[in-house]
Amino acid sequence: MADNDKEKIYDDFKDAVNMAPATLEKFLDSDDSKRVGWKGDDGKSGGESVGHASGRRIVEIKRKKKADLTDDDYAHMKKVVSYVNRHLAQGGPSKDKEHSDWRYSLMNWGHDPLEE
Repeated sequence: MADNDKEKIYDDFKDAVNMAPATLEKFLDSDDSKRVGWKGDDGKSGGESVGHASGRRIVEIKRKKKADLTDDDYAHMKKVVSYVNRHLAQGGPSKDKEHSDWRYSLMNWGHDPLEE
């Protein structure tokens, strides 16, 4: 991966992920975090949604020094940016965004839409 691609991904990730690692970790421990998201075709996928697993990975990435990020980290960061942008474009519910599955799903991916 070219350095200029990494720089763009890094900047986009910083913009998309607006939750601090400790805040995200605390949310990932909540029932709302564990309840929402895609858990595989059978609805189970080991009990953890794709977004919840991503949230754990985001915490790891955010706690790394930029120089220690791997190509695999950058690939995940790019995936996070795509998810957040796509989900935001869909828009949330017109009422009670604060307690919506839409918000909780975004928060699993490190983005709290109420913090924009």
